Amino acid sequence: ASLVTLENGKTLADARGDVFRGLEVVETAANVADKMLGESMSGISTSMDCVSYRQPLGVCAGIAPFNFPAMIPLWMFPVACTTGNTFVLKPSERTPSASLRLAQLAQEAGLPDGVLSIVHGAKDVVNGLCDSPSIRAISFVGSNPAGEAIFARATDSGKRVQANLGAKNHCVVLTQDADKSATIKALVGASMGGKGERCMALSVVLFVGSPEVVAEWMEELAEEASKLTVGNGTDDGVDIGPLVSPESKERVERIIGEAVDAGATLELDGRGTVVDGYPNGNFVRPTILGNVRRDNVAYTTEVFGPVLVCLEAVGTLEEAMQIINENPYGNGTAIFTSSGAAARKFQHEINVGQVGINVPIPVPLPMFSFTGSRASIRGDIHFYGKQGVQFYTQIKTVTSNWPFNPDADLGGVAMPTIGNK
Repeated sequence: ASLVTLENGKTLADARGDVFRGLEVVETAANVADKMLGESMSGISTSMDCVSYRQPLGVCAGIAPFNFPAMIPLWMFPVACTTGNTFVLKPSERTPSASLRLAQLAQEAGLPDGVLSIVHGAKDVVNGLCDSPSIRAISFVGSNPAGEAIFARATDSGKRVQANLGAKNHCVVLTQDADKSATIKALVGASMGGKGERCMALSVVLFVGSPEVVAEWMEELAEEASKLTVGNGTDDGVDIGPLVSPESKERVERIIGEAVDAGATLELDGRGTVVDGYPNGNFVRPTILGNVRRDNVAYTTEVFGPVLVCLEAVGTLEEAMQIINENPYGNGTAIFTSSGAAARKFQHEINVGQVGINVPIPVPLPMFSFTGSRASIRGDIHFYGKQGVQFYTQIKTVTSNWPFNPDADLGGVAMPTIGNK
């Protein structure tokens, strides 16, 4: 966790969560045997049996992002290796140390030499992984431009690819019946935690209610967010650490400025933050933008910082759902309500892969799979869980004929059918 904080900037508490959520996948991968079971049928015809079973693909590779230096690699190589593959992992060049330490720990735990390899580099190394004829499958987590390029290049060379990409995760708040205090705390934590550098960060809020009621919610939301402490991630009492790079800080602050210029109201401004003792730190305090239109850059762009976008208030749940379904991304969404009927309507009619009901960041535990959809994914087999096993394996089917009669007919020119001798 300390290596994650040192290179990424997130708080130690958040870094520990990064590690432990990854270890949950390791625990599941260590019990992968029942997920590898095949199928069989005896006596499909006289003296004939059929069996199918899962086999490893061979050499697989993973390309991990900077924002979860421990968790994302642990989504990848434990599942790949326990299903029988060897694995080449390329961590982000910004945060490489956690992957190296994980490889050390895996070796100490008994993983044989050569099963897991770590490579470092940027675009040239990624292209090499995509083009290598030895590599059968690639897992990727990162931005849309990079992921789409990797997906196209790797699939063009015949590889299987799973790519988790960007997001714009919306939350609907039914102001007439949601628990106000709990919901506001959840909105702040889910949008500002991890500095907002999360593909599952809750980045957009849709309040359903009258303008007067929504104004009250916005005021309390800004008040709650302003309580968060920004500073060095290793210091006690810090809620938000620095962004990963000066370029990230410049980009986030630029998007905030452009959003305001385009008509958004600045409910809470986190630009220009300086923390004592760190005059050149990449700090941005919590920022809340109100009355944002859907053509505003803060809505059309994945900000990847501690910025919460509040769209103009809507009058009905149906309006809110239409807005979400018209957005191209489909990673996650949430609704806050005490109405079971509203929650059920939302979960069945929303076109997003992962839905939270009074849960702001609905990332599944590893016995399930991470099921983002639409523009948030390329490929059709998801990470970890049963789908993770499917991604790193292939099915082989064997049909056998062992006739006891030495004069048995082993087949002729006609297509065989079940039941014929």
